[in-house]
Amino acid sequence: MSAGAAGVAVRVAFGDLEADYAQKRPAIDAAVARVLSSGWFVLGDEVAGFETEFAAWLDVAHVVACGNGTEAIALALQAAGVRAQDEVLLPANTCVPTLSGVRLAGAKARLCDVDPETLTLDAAAAEAALTPSVRFLLPVHLYGGTADLPGLLALAGRRGLKVIEDCAQSHGASSNGRMTGGFGAAAAFSFYPSKNLGAYGDGGAVATRDPEIAATLRQLRQYGWSRRDYAQREGWNSRLDELQAAILRAKLPALARENARRREIADRYDAAFAALPLAVLRVPDGSVPSRHLYPVRTPRRDALRDHLSARGIETRIHYPVPLHLHPAYAFLGHRRGDFPVSEAACESVVSLPIYATLTDPQVDAVIAAVLEFFGGRP
Repeated sequence: MSAGAAGVAVRVAFGDLEADYAQKRPAIDAAVARVLSSGWFVLGDEVAGFETEFAAWLDVAHVVACGNGTEAIALALQAAGVRAQDEVLLPANTCVPTLSGVRLAGAKARLCDVDPETLTLDAAAAEAALTPSVRFLLPVHLYGGTADLPGLLALAGRRGLKVIEDCAQSHGASSNGRMTGGFGAAAAFSFYPSKNLGAYGDGGAVATRDPEIAATLRQLRQYGWSRRDYAQREGWNSRLDELQAAILRAKLPALARENARRREIADRYDAAFAALPLAVLRVPDGSVPSRHLYPVRTPRRDALRDHLSARGIETRIHYPVPLHLHPAYAFLGHRRGDFPVSEAACESVVSLPIYATLTDPQVDAVIAAVLEFFGGRP
């Protein structure tokens, strides 16, 4: 256990969904009871209400809820017109679901290295990786930061490409005053329980400003129906259930406040670690991150993790293997050395605890333990 400011042992879990529920219990219990008493459990008033409220929160015209974040990527690509021969450019440094969504949409994936200071997709690397078959850019706003949206949108405009944002980790992050999710043709969100806005099971959504894309999404997510039992197009089953939608509605009003708390913790980490041989992510000019994760990089990652674990502090690695080195994607034809920035990141990154219910003594304990490891004063 780590010692807090008063010398008392402090355990710091990597996440604490129990504390989150305890804080919101009255609203969540009421939402669940409301659904159970209604007798309606799929695509009803709760889903419609959440879609309207989340769209207003993002300042976009349309949100279409779906089964999960991976399917949200696939649905967004399909609704935006992806074809089997099209390539979708995405970063090698991201989680497997991003690539899974591209494959689920029936498209081809083209990988690209990332910016060494943000570990997200930037315009220069993306342009260098383009082929005549690339029709979509899929920037991932990883860790709650933002990809190079100004540069990528300019590139898309010059080259006639469509941008689909992966916002699974960026609920509430913004670039130049606009929230992620409102920049491209469409944007995919995940509501996995650990997200800044998390359900109590799987859930996802696609945001868009385009009414035609929204109408197509509503058909695609439910068998391609234009009306019940009448398939206008080929579709599939990807529906957010009423219970999850009601829970998300109960949690949405706290999201801005909780993101502010995450940024407060990140600011404390940034200040405490500024003089250490520990690389932190650069926040692009004009960007306000949602701080879904707080990754740092050090060649002594394993030793740091062991040190923190011995003091009761949990950490995670996001992500240990770049996409091109997963056996499942060997067919893409890449090998070690093809994306050196992504590979170096995956070998050195470790995520420290950061969530809205993290207490000040717990933050103190994390800082003290990291400083102790590097020989600083706790």
